[in-house]
Amino acid sequence: MSRNWVGHAVVVGIVASVALLLYLRGSGPAPGSAAAPIPPAAPADLPGFRPDAWMLPSDELLGFVEVPAGPFIMGSDKTTDSLAFDNERWSPNQARGLVELPSFYIARYEVTVAQFQVFVAATRRSFEPQMFASPPTHPVTFVSWPDTLAYCRWLEGAMKMSSTIPGPLKERLNSGWHVMLPSEAEWEKAARGPDGRRFPWGDDARNDRANMRGAGTVAVGSIACPECAYGLSDMSGNVWEWTRSPYQPYPYNPDDDSSTTGADALWVMRGGAFNDSEQMLRGAARGGADPGVRRPFIGFRIVLTALP
Repeated sequence: MSRNWVGHAVVVGIVASVALLLYLRGSGPAPGSAAAPIPPAAPADLPGFRPDAWMLPSDELLGFVEVPAGPFIMGSDKTTDSLAFDNERWSPNQARGLVELPSFYIARYEVTVAQFQVFVAATRRSFEPQMFASPPTHPVTFVSWPDTLAYCRWLEGAMKMSSTIPGPLKERLNSGWHVMLPSEAEWEKAARGPDGRRFPWGDDARNDRANMRGAGTVAVGSIACPECAYGLSDMSGNVWEWTRSPYQPYPYNPDDDSSTTGADALWVMRGGAFNDSEQMLRGAARGGADPGVRRPFIGFRIVLTALP
């Protein structure tokens, strides 16, 4: 793919988009033939992950981290951030905006190969062999936007039926929250914190805090980042992460996400990837891609949120 998108969007062609309603109604037939090959099995024992809980992290909330309700600074100002792109400016008269969000939970790690293997095995969904070419603790890649929605819908259903799901998660699922991709605003707040920092760890670029300028992915959470907002891992680098927001100009408005559903669109990706430089790894950097593309540098992480 050409890298001429820098500063605008990761554009890999435009086709008819898949509506967000696919999440709530089902994503239709899985890609590939009806007689899909059997995926490789997820490891039975993976340190730090629970085989009895869909290979999610083995911490108190299965890897979900609460981001409290409140405002945060979204967008970038070129006068204070020389690496900012034009598509990060809030409006002609305002460089950055203040956005108020309700609380939500976001995954500490990107969805792994092992977690996606469990999903494919449980649903007998067709898959691309490249999805499982990396080690089980690396982020899954070669996933399209519809693939991610199908995973979210399946995991939500599995969690609702579980009798051992942690109480805070169960309460929110029972009250109508959903397992979903983060919105663009949810992702940026989780990455930058409420103070609008340039990178998840602060304002200065650091090669020791992210997988960048490299040749491939690394295991999720393998690069320590004690200063990162909310204790999240790999919000910069490793893989670009799909969001549920269509790519469109600022200022951000969550109502726009719903009103553009069903239109031809690119979908926002955030965070940069292993083969990117510091400029694309900033918390405000925005990319966009066609919903059907599959690339070795595109993955995702999930949230538990009240839609929209």
